[in-house]
Parts: sequence; structure tokens; C-alpha cells
Amino acid sequence: MQAEGKAKGSVLRAIGGVLKLAVAATVTGVLAAAVAVPVVGGAGMTVNAATNELRLLPEPLKEPPLAEKTTLLDADGKQFAQFYFQNRESVKIDEVSDIMKTAIVAIEDDRFYDHGAIDLEGTFRAAARNVSGGGVVQGGSSITQQYVKLVLVNAAETKEKRDAAQAQTISRKLNELRYALYAEEKYTKAEILEKYLNISYYGAGAYGIQAAAKRFFGKPASKLNLWESATLAGSVQNPSVTDPDAGKAARDRLLERRNTVLNRMAELGKITKPEAEEAKKKKLGFKDVEAPGGCQESKYPYFCLYVQHEIALNEDFGKTPKERERLLQRGGLTITTTLDTKAQKAAEKAIKKYVKRSDKPVAAQAMVVPGTGAVKAMAASRKYGNSKKKNEISYNLVGDRDHAGGAGFQAGSTFKPFTLLTALSQGMKLGDGFSTGDVYTAPSYSAFRDCKGASRGDPKHDVHNSSESSGGFKTLTTGTLGSVNTFFLRLEQEVGLCETVKTAKSLGIKRADGGKLEEVETFTLGTNEMDPVTVSAAYAAIAARGTYCAPMVITESLDRDGKKTSYKPKCKQALDEEVADAAAHIMSGVFTKGTMTEVGGIGRPAAGKTGTTDAYTAAWFAGFTPELASAVSLGDPRGAFKYDLTGVTIGGRYYSYVYGASISGRIWKDAMLGALKGVEASSFTPVNMERFGGCSAGRCAPKPPPKPDRDGGGDDRGGDRDGDRGGWGDDDDGGQVGQDVNDGAAGGPDDWGNW
Repeated sequence: MQAEGKAKGSVLRAIGGVLKLAVAATVTGVLAAAVAVPVVGGAGMTVNAATNELRLLPEPLKEPPLAEKTTLLDADGKQFAQFYFQNRESVKIDEVSDIMKTAIVAIEDDRFYDHGAIDLEGTFRAAARNVSGGGVVQGGSSITQQYVKLVLVNAAETKEKRDAAQAQTISRKLNELRYALYAEEKYTKAEILEKYLNISYYGAGAYGIQAAAKRFFGKPASKLNLWESATLAGSVQNPSVTDPDAGKAARDRLLERRNTVLNRMAELGKITKPEAEEAKKKKLGFKDVEAPGGCQESKYPYFCLYVQHEIALNEDFGKTPKERERLLQRGGLTITTTLDTKAQKAAEKAIKKYVKRSDKPVAAQAMVVPGTGAVKAMAASRKYGNSKKKNEISYNLVGDRDHAGGAGFQAGSTFKPFTLLTALSQGMKLGDGFSTGDVYTAPSYSAFRDCKGASRGDPKHDVHNSSESSGGFKTLTTGTLGSVNTFFLRLEQEVGLCETVKTAKSLGIKRADGGKLEEVETFTLGTNEMDPVTVSAAYAAIAARGTYCAPMVITESLDRDGKKTSYKPKCKQALDEEVADAAAHIMSGVFTKGTMTEVGGIGRPAAGKTGTTDAYTAAWFAGFTPELASAVSLGDPRGAFKYDLTGVTIGGRYYSYVYGASISGRIWKDAMLGALKGVEASSFTPVNMERFGGCSAGRCAPKPPPKPDRDGGGDDRGGDRDGDRGGWGDDDDGGQVGQDVNDGAAGGPDDWGNW
């Protein structure tokens, strides 16, 4: 009670002084020019009434954390993007130059170290100077009062609340005084000054002294000199009027304001008059250092977008999407990512070599590390932005819709390995196969069933091989290397559509647009639209001997208080290791005996699969080494079916038809060579030939007849090319390949020989 009485007595004296001076000021006209004078009372209100009714005692001030920018770092710790609601970097008081501290105190509150929450002498002296000067020359509120006001304004998240925090009312002024009394009790003068310097707005989009020093003069606050300090000290009074970004008139006002600060510093003896005059000769010196924010300003915008939306999806950064967005823009996080600039630049260089920025079709590439899921690079041929004139694109071409992506492109034959993996997991061997024609037609609706048991076969639809491949007897190996459509439809029919879908899902396969996977007969031919990150991660699992790791872009986050959070890969064993080894063994032949023969390999163990879609609507290549996996897509975002890849000029070269190897395969090769330069090569685990070598009874190639029928079928090895219902082969082959569909119920056991 004694302490409260003492505080009340102190407040009474302050109020009494305010009331007496307010009356005098009103009489002389000074009050009208005073800055932020706390007016207390009204007609008939006494000092005792003010004290009893208004309870002018210290009131705890809620100080929400200041909005701080979030910074994204690459794997080497170099910044490549930042997000902010307010461009601010809070610093400690000892990180601000002494002359800056002297300048701000001199112009805003020269008795700051001598008074408490309110400086009556300074307030009315400022009012008098403002009247005699014909305008606002000095501030009237103490630095503590100004800090309180800025806290209240910053805490307001709506326009109505911000207006209330700045309303010229008695109640607001009294509240500010209560909070100022509290701040003076809680903090030292140095702490209050530090908080004030960090919360203040200086103009040009710079909040806080550190961001202002960098924005205005391209240096940290610790390096500010006399005239630079005077400039920033002068800007805080009315930054909207002196904002150097607003044009010459505003810059002239800022220069004038700077000189006012210098004069005041000399008047107070903080600097000499000659020093002030010398400083006033300096030009404004506004360097206009950009403070880019958001992914559009990032050097690596697609990677930035992916990280931004990964934070929005990750509950580690907040319970709700709104909380996570707020943290991203205000939280002051430093986030270390998996971005490898070496791999990124290699991808960008390779894409630029084959696809121009002005081309309508767009190439996109992602690179993922097997065994961790770490995404090393995301690149695309089109610049990220909103300008149609510049052929920019406003979404993430490399990621899915959850990560700001679009609808993606049909993945084509890059889906065939999922059927291959399913067959291997069911016990099929490398040499197992059957005869196929150049046309496949489902024998019945029930020949394919989705995972709900619904019939998904389409006996009314014929599927043809591309001009790259032909029918005949194909094994798991030759069918994959030749990317034979009819073989893979027959294989999917045998191993099961649902089983193939489950394999794909176990490797993280999901549609780019966020919809459910279309479990249809042609699933194995890649009719679902995909994005490069998802496909890269799936292929990385094969390279990692069946270990699937979700795409990972964040390794560590550091909050504003220095608390560090590390993030580990999220992995699972999705495939039998030896099954993955066998698939990698088969797919490694794509470079020497398959659809990438013309392009060739990369001089180290590698495996992959081309992906040419039906009607040439998109072209892919996805592949991997034991160290790195990557996928490249190519398609026209205006509409892949309307604008297919036939009769097109891309990268200055005309293509009648674009296959998976034509452009995507070449981009993949060049990018992987660059990304893996200097990285020691390792080998795939050899295939277990005891388990997968040879062929199973009933699935081996038939012995060639005495007089081989060379009917143009390529590697038919005696296979039937008559084309009837897919040309699966007759039972004249000795029962090893299977009966013709006309011999029995389609899809029945006797159709497949000895199962």
C-alpha cells in the first residue's frame, strides 16, 4: 500500500503539472502545435478525480513478437529467398553504432536518460519550438511513449484496431501513459531504446534500424556514420512524407529533415558545428538496396515455392494453416534447405540448352537423393511470374498442387516400371514373357479390376504400340527396354491392375492435381498426370533398393530465439530389396539396348525409363544412379491434348514427333553429368540371378521353328504378328506362351499357360 501510495503521489504530481501546463498552453496557442501531449481531464475534472477514476498506475503491456523476415538458405548456408510481412531484422543495442543512438535520442527525446515515462519539460519545450519554427521540429512524446504506441499499432491486425490504437482520444493517451510507466519499471533505458529502434518504421519498406541501414545505405546498423544516422533518425517522425521511394520531393524533405537532426545534435553539443556543417554537405546517399521478398524475387523460385508450401502443410510450423502462414511471414525463422546449387545450376543449364524460355512447351526437372528423399534441384524452362508478354508462368511447374503446382502432365511410360516391379514381386523372372501384337484389346471388362473390385477393362478400345516399339515375344527385360505398350498391358492384366496401383502408391505416386489416381486399364501407360518431384522420388526408391523416402526440402529451422529444430528423412521399406535390384538391372539396359540408345549413358551405372504418352501429349525421362534420381517432363501448359508435341519447334529445332528421349532424355543426361561431376561413382547391387535369372515354365520364349518367320516384327523370336485380338500367340507354340483368346474364356487360367 505504501508503494502504491508513492506511485500514486508521483502520478498526481505529473498530472498536476500536465493540467497546469495544458491550461497555459491553451491560452498561448502552444497546445495546438504540441506533439502527442497527453491531455488529462475535462471541464470540472479535478486532479483527485482523475487519479481515482482513471487509476493512472503502471499497466502491464502485452508485447507480441515483432514481425521478422524468414530466410531460406541452401544446403551450403547461403540465402536464396526470404519472406516477410515487414522487412525487419531485429538487432541488439550494441549492434547499432553509437552515433545512431546519439542521433535518435537528440531529435526524439534529448532528456531520455533523465526522465521517466513522460518528460513534461521536454514536451512543452518541443511544443514551444514547434510553434516558433512554424511546424513540427521536435517530438513531444518520450521515446518510451512512442514505443508503447508502436507496440499497440503493431499488435492490431485489422484496420479498425489500428485506427483505435492511433485515435486522438483521452482514453488512448491515458492508456499509453499507464503502459509507459510499466515499461520504465520493467526495462532499462538501453533496452527501451533497443526496442524502439527495432520497432520503428523508417520508410522505403524498412522496419527496424538494421533493415533500414541496409535498405538506405547498404550496410549494417553498426557501420552507420554521422550523416547516415541523422538521415534515419530524421525519417522516423513521418516516414510516409520522407520516404525516398516516393520521388524527388520526398527525398528533398528527407534531406531537410536530416539537416534538422544535425543542427539539433550540434545544439546539444553531441557534435561540433563544423561537423554538422560538413555532414550537411553530403548528398542524401540513398542506395535503394532491394530487399526482395517472396518466391518471385528468388533466384530459385520453384524450389522456393515448394519450401513455402511445405511449411504451410507441416504442423511442426503451427497447428493451423493460418498459424503457419503467419509464422512464415512474421516468425523470423532461418530455414536450411536441401537445395544443392551445383545440381540446380546443372539442371538449369541443361534445360536452357534444349528448351527456350520463349517456347510454349515447357521442360521441368527435379533431382532427389535416394535413401533420404532430399530434393537437390527444381528447375524449369519458363520464368516464374505473372507476365504473359514475357511468357512467364505463375505456378510451380516442378511440384504438385499441394506445393503451388498445376495439373502436371501424363507420365506416359515412366509408369511401366511399377508394373515391372509388381511382376518381379510376384515371382516372375527376367526371362519370363509372352507374345504380343502391335494392338492390344482387353479380352473382357473384368480383365482389369481396380482396388474396389470394379471392372475397368475396355474391350471397345484398342491400344497400339508407338512407332518406337513393336510386338512379338517379349520378356520382362526386352519388353521394358523396348517400352512395348501391348506387352505391358498384357503384363498388367496378368499381375493385376490393383496390385500395380498399390506398388505405385507405395512409392509415393499420387496425382499432381491432388485428385485420386485413375485406376484404369491404361494405368501402366501413365495416363495419370504427374509432377517431376513425385516421379523422381519414386524412382529414387528403386535406386535405394526399395526404400521410399518422402520428398524432403527442409533440414533445419532456427527460430528468432535461437531454438534449433532438425528434420530427418521420412522413409519406409516399400519394396523387397532384391526386387528393386532386379528392376534396376533391367532398366539399366535402357541406355544401351533400349529407347535411350541414341542418347547414350552418363559414363557410370545408371538406369531409367523414357515416357512418351499416347498421341505425343507429353514426353518424360526418369532415371537414377545409386547417388541421385531425376525426372524431366515436357509438355504444353496451355493444354497437352490441344497442343501436343507433334510438328513443333522447341529450342530452335523442329520435331515431327517428340519422344521421351528426344529432349527430356537429353536434358536428363546433361543435368546428371553436371550434378554428379566430382562425385565418386558406385554400382547397383547385382541382381540375384538364382531368384530372377532364366524364365519360368510356361513363360519362356518358344524355340524358333525350322524356318523362322521374319515378318518385320523385329525381335519377335517366333512370336505371332497376325494381329488377331492383340496377337498373343497360338497354342501351336507348345503351350509355353499361352492360348489364343479364342481358345477359352478370356482372362481364365488357361489363357496364361502354366501359371
